[in-house]
Amino acid sequence: MGDPALSRRGFLAASAAAGVSMTALSGCGGDSDGGSSSGTTTIEWWNISTTQPTKDVWAGLARQFEAQNPNVKIKIVQLENDPYKSKMTALTASGKLPDIFHTWGGGVLKQQVDAGLVEDLTDRSKGWGDGLLEVAREPYLLDEKVYGIPFDIGMIGFWYNKALFKRAGVGEPPTTWSGFLDAVRKLKSAGITPLALAGKEKWPGMYYWAYLAMRTAGIDALRKANDDKDFTGDGFVQAGQHLQELVDLQPFQKGFLGAAYNSPTGQAASMGNGKAAMELMGQWAPVVEADAGKGIGADLGFFPFPAVEGGQGALTEVFGGGGGHALRKGAPQAAVDFLKFFASATTDTTLVEKTGVLPVVPAAESALKDPNLSAVQAQLKAATGFQLYLDQAYAPAVGQEVNDSVAGLIAGSKSAQQVTESITKVAKEEQ
Repeated sequence: MGDPALSRRGFLAASAAAGVSMTALSGCGGDSDGGSSSGTTTIEWWNISTTQPTKDVWAGLARQFEAQNPNVKIKIVQLENDPYKSKMTALTASGKLPDIFHTWGGGVLKQQVDAGLVEDLTDRSKGWGDGLLEVAREPYLLDEKVYGIPFDIGMIGFWYNKALFKRAGVGEPPTTWSGFLDAVRKLKSAGITPLALAGKEKWPGMYYWAYLAMRTAGIDALRKANDDKDFTGDGFVQAGQHLQELVDLQPFQKGFLGAAYNSPTGQAASMGNGKAAMELMGQWAPVVEADAGKGIGADLGFFPFPAVEGGQGALTEVFGGGGGHALRKGAPQAAVDFLKFFASATTDTTLVEKTGVLPVVPAAESALKDPNLSAVQAQLKAATGFQLYLDQAYAPAVGQEVNDSVAGLIAGSKSAQQVTESITKVAKEEQ
């Protein structure tokens, strides 16, 4: 991975992007009193649950934990996805992380671990953490040690509006890329916006290229490219060419390049208000669609990313991940206790019932009632391969370049070949 420490230039760039000054950073992260003179331990918990009902549910769980542990106070800090990533990059560079913080695992977590900033939970989670769903635990296992505890797992796929499909004469959800492009054409011909996309936030666009790379080059090629620091293979170029085919159809909503994900006029709202037929998003999509828009109820359906004819990948290979929590090095025992509380069957059942996550505790699986989320779970269980989000699986600089380069292709400023060259250049610099 190269030097685990972030460069001064990278730190300053991340801080500027997040609107964080050096002075402000000195007051962020790792600020628990660890047991004050009053006998109260204050724990700082950073997460990205800013939409309803999750925001209130999580706050309620924190208050419940406090009631059970009267000498503990949970200080919640909630940020949207991109600001969170930027601020955590800056905090990692400063060497000062929050007591409990959201993590997707993978390369970003590894960088924080390599910098000596994350608590090893291997021994401290025995007897409760090791009973969680195995596929959910994998992103947080580094060198056979546990550095994070999952609370969610899932995959990226297409969420679609059945009523709009019917109006456009699109029958069953497409299973091939050519069939998908045909469906996009039919939707456009019917005067329906085929796809909603948050072009302002680059990670949603990355999902298209990542899946197309999996379908053309194959899931093993993605891992080998990262190991070899070379993404210029034909399969990766073809992934960009297939994405260009889609972009050329102008399938996205008006103003998509300036659209955020969960704002009132963004990607989730476009789907949730019935103004677009599809979005490529994770298992959390229905909840965010209903929060940012009205939600489309029984008209909402789900299907996996189509296969690419002649590609090396399989329809049963999935792309996604979940959410987890990690602890800063030296976090108090109360932080471990909170993770154990959060990973209990009772809490997980509450999360499944009220926030739409997929269960990571086997005992909570019976709480899963939503047919779409059951479909996602069925796809996960039948998966023959799993790839973590690229902007988390790879070193932070490489993951960011994937996002940036794919965004450039979608915006028309980069070719398929240039995307692979840019990612390769950054990967080699990270050696």
